[in-house]
Amino acid sequence: MRFLLLSCCAPCSCAVIEKLAREKADFTVVFYNPNIRPLAEYQKRCYENKRLCINYNINFIELEYDNKRWCELTKGMENLPERGERCSVCFGMRLRRVFEYAKDNGFDAVASVLGVSRYKDLNQVNRAAHAEAARAGLPYLEIEGRKGGMQERRRQLIKELSLYNQTYCGCKPREEAKCSGQNG
Repeated sequence: MRFLLLSCCAPCSCAVIEKLAREKADFTVVFYNPNIRPLAEYQKRCYENKRLCINYNINFIELEYDNKRWCELTKGMENLPERGERCSVCFGMRLRRVFEYAKDNGFDAVASVLGVSRYKDLNQVNRAAHAEAARAGLPYLEIEGRKGGMQERRRQLIKELSLYNQTYCGCKPREEAKCSGQNG
């Protein structure tokens, strides 16, 4: 089965990518994160994802940076807490685009690491993913990136590979990177 793995950042995806590469899974990493602000932060995270994929000889796709659309979809939700409605809207937007890309480009399924971080609600991610899977008519492969030593391995890889490890989810800090209706 050939599938796309939606990656939010190299630190969250490194252990999963390593595991899938060792298992010889047929996958491509896709970076679609229009929620990341400012643009310089987006570019850093994208670069680290590419670097990680090169390290494991994994194909990498970067989709468009549509921060303007993300801002429109999340308008009025700027001050909602992590794991709130803004996250559901964000997951839905990103997963919908990745499922569309998968379907248009002959992939059999989609998976993601959006729920690997302890700051995210894995069930919230999976609900959004299964809704988009039903809409697209492609399966969603649930990825477990927290249990079975995966968090420990993730921490080791961040150090071993000297990965840039950001201090916030892409949509924070909003005070320093307000939505201006522009991409970047």
